[in-house]
Amino acid sequence: MSLAQLRSLSCSVLSGPTIGFRTIASILALLAFALPPALAQDAGTSSARYTVNAGDELDVFVWGEERMQRQVLVQPDGTFAFPLAGTIKASGRNVSDIAMELRERISLNYRAAPPDVTVSLRGATGMRFYVVGKVRTPGSFTSGTAPNVLQALSMAGGTAEFADVRHAVILRQTQQGQIVEPVQLQKLLKGGRSLDPGTLAKPLPTLSSGDVLVVP
Repeated sequence: MSLAQLRSLSCSVLSGPTIGFRTIASILALLAFALPPALAQDAGTSSARYTVNAGDELDVFVWGEERMQRQVLVQPDGTFAFPLAGTIKASGRNVSDIAMELRERISLNYRAAPPDVTVSLRGATGMRFYVVGKVRTPGSFTSGTAPNVLQALSMAGGTAEFADVRHAVILRQTQQGQIVEPVQLQKLLKGGRSLDPGTLAKPLPTLSSGDVLVVP
């Protein structure tokens, strides 16, 4: 299902004054088909949990094995090839997970303890997320790091007229299932006087790859 269809259904189900169970269920059902499988992985809530995408460049360092140091490019199918490890799926995973699998595969070629493996992000094409509903420019966006909700909203041009910021939510697909995270956009946009004590000291909600910020 295309992004255009995602926008169309989002606009129709978000036409009411509040976002209810049917609205959430409709969008979640759509997301199951609209988002690629790689985006269904739990990416965490910070840039340290950045999920690798096709087109990203990775540095792979195998300790004590200079001949196996590589800069690899994640191919369009989300994989890359590495000596003694074969083809590794990278898309939708963080660098720690990739390093762990590399070490496990390489260890099959060692009788003694296998070398440690470090993977770092050399160049990112950007994580992809969606902002839909009553915003000025709804659609798909990319960012080199995980944006917070205000940054994501800014990239979508801000809220449109009659937006119900009190009921904005983040829709996220994880390995455990689909979750809905309420966002206090009303308080964040109005400023300090309407924020609960201690709110400013807390990190703003952060979007991960594949997340959808819904502003009804």
